[in-house]
Amino acid sequence: MLSWITASFGPLVRRGLRRGTASASLLAVLLLAFPSFLIAQTDSSATLIAQTNSSATPCVLLNLERPIPILTGSAGFFASGNSGERELVPVVMPVVLVPLGERWLVEARGEFKGEFEKPAGSGSFGGPVEKELDYAELDFIANSRVTVAVGRFLTPFGIYNERLYPVWIRSLQPVPTIFPIGTGSGNGVMLRGGVPASSKANVNYAVYFSTNSTINKLESDRLVGGRVGVFFPRQRIEIGTSFQQLLQEGRYRSAGFHFAWQPVAAPLNLRSEFAWSGEQGRGYWVEGAYRLSQISKWQKVMRHTEAVARVQHFLAGGITAGTAADYGLPTVNAEELDLGGNYYFRDGFKATASYGREFSSFGNFNRWTVGTAYRFAFPLGRL
Repeated sequence: MLSWITASFGPLVRRGLRRGTASASLLAVLLLAFPSFLIAQTDSSATLIAQTNSSATPCVLLNLERPIPILTGSAGFFASGNSGERELVPVVMPVVLVPLGERWLVEARGEFKGEFEKPAGSGSFGGPVEKELDYAELDFIANSRVTVAVGRFLTPFGIYNERLYPVWIRSLQPVPTIFPIGTGSGNGVMLRGGVPASSKANVNYAVYFSTNSTINKLESDRLVGGRVGVFFPRQRIEIGTSFQQLLQEGRYRSAGFHFAWQPVAAPLNLRSEFAWSGEQGRGYWVEGAYRLSQISKWQKVMRHTEAVARVQHFLAGGITAGTAADYGLPTVNAEELDLGGNYYFRDGFKATASYGREFSSFGNFNRWTVGTAYRFAFPLGRL
């Protein structure tokens, strides 16, 4: 819905497979074999591609014999600071896509992330390297409106988890404060797809069930939930809502709302999410990213430069210290303003920087991040 076919890679194929036709979905896989053809564009165009009904096969569209496996993903290196602490964060997020005929796809994404801090009185950085399996699933395209996914999947709650999380897609590297609410990975089954409601609107949906798992690196909760969104292609607006019910322990509920808009007259991405949880609290974030290509001066630089601003607010709602630590949430009400920028040297390679100020009863803190992010894609076979 909100990421152009060239701006998401792993999430790109997820959207194509789950929301569109078999031909449109496998076309997305084939396109990944040609990264030089991929140019970063607008988010909302992905919805149009993913939900287009087409009777042509991908082989006819590209005059190729068959789809091939792809290794893609992103990598980055970032330096950050928060209330006097310094941290170096290298991260690699590989994605493997293996198409099996015209209706099946195996896809998986891992995450390797270092968190190297500089202890007081020490001249060297050190710390753990986190290793996660974000998803590993088998997708079956049942028809033009339903795709079935079995295995480990990203929880479709809101838009950030599935569409904006990879480091080369994010406009700002720090994730929103409410990101842990409703998101993560689940182990189970999911149905999703897209339905053209009319000539002016497309409906996308996802429903899922996740079982409880305590296996190392495959942890998940037993829960059920869903998301529904409506995309208006003429206005380039999407609105949607998410719901989740935990079926163990506290049995609490979570709900969310998302909104995204790309005006035709300006190179602007405006996104927003609201999330509420009976145990974790509630909050929202609003983010705008504006490409400076409309500025007439210094065009060679401005067309590669993007300015970003985000406002967010979180209400703790009596969250306990233990719960907050488990989910990475504040224990008190907090507000934050972030300003940043991205410079795109070329498609898939950018420098990024941001500065934020957090306000809470614990005190006011500065937060800054600088670094680079890179998207890669390699075919794992011959056409």
